[in-house]
Amino acid sequence: MRSATLALAVAAALLAGCTQEQQNKLGREVQNWTGTNGVLEIYAGDKLVRRFLKVDKISTTLGTGSGDARNYRYGYGVLDENLNFVADADEKRVYFEISDYSNMVFFENPR
Repeated sequence: MRSATLALAVAAALLAGCTQEQQNKLGREVQNWTGTNGVLEIYAGDKLVRRFLKVDKISTTLGTGSGDARNYRYGYGVLDENLNFVADADEKRVYFEISDYSNMVFFENPR
């Protein structure tokens, strides 16, 4: 009974490893920066100009032929129009794109 359980555990580990190896060979088209309840702030100089709340992840795509990371990031979040750090009822979840050259800060919401 123990050897059957051990064999099953080894087979499961090998299967999981194989799946991971296949994922590594294929490569990922999207790299993610993940957070839980993330906040993205975008600055113009030292002035805060945009804030997105409830951001789950910020992603970057890889070039189809080259596999190099593209020079922008994208994601979804609630646009905090009045910059009060609260997702108000009239503020909607939106798609955003930001340049790698943007002055931005991404962090987990402390509230």
